[in-house]
Amino acid sequence: MSVAALVTGVLGLGPVAVVLGLVGVRRTRAGALRGRGLAVAGLVLGGLGTLAWAALAAAGIGTALASRPLPPDVAAPVDARAVQLVTGNCLAELPEDGPVDRLRVVPCADEHAAQVVSAYEFGADAAWPGAAEAAARVAAGCDLTAAEQERGLTMVAWSPTERSWAAGDRTGLCVAVTAEPGTGSLLGGTAGP
Repeated sequence: MSVAALVTGVLGLGPVAVVLGLVGVRRTRAGALRGRGLAVAGLVLGGLGTLAWAALAAAGIGTALASRPLPPDVAAPVDARAVQLVTGNCLAELPEDGPVDRLRVVPCADEHAAQVVSAYEFGADAAWPGAAEAAARVAAGCDLTAAEQERGLTMVAWSPTERSWAAGDRTGLCVAVTAEPGTGSLLGGTAGP
């Protein structure tokens, strides 16, 4: 048992090494230092391996939660990553020009400066088209009607960056920006000053 604990600990099978190490410690006599030492070494390596596996699992869960799409209209203000945005999300403020990572998403009934009004989906197996081409494709789908332009709306197109593309991001967003912050949804026809 002691040897098996040490071997499984070295192989990174943390929980198995911990169990075998505990059994090895119990089965060895107090005076049998060699067997007990192997069991303790397996137990220590098993504990470290278990902690490493737990850290990897926590990181994986954190990454999955950080990329999970938001509902179209959130119930309460939330800080979100750009890859979580969907059509309908209202933004407290429009970030400065350049790469966008984190932003404040608010319920559309609250005062906000912009709203995601449509999305452009690149093919899942599409090759990276380059920053200029990606931006051009998304911008081509971000048109305003004459009535929307008369209301003072402007459109901003957000396209994936090469880095986000490499991580699986294939969505471009059309964000309508109001001249003055307002409430309500542009998509639901409830937007007002």
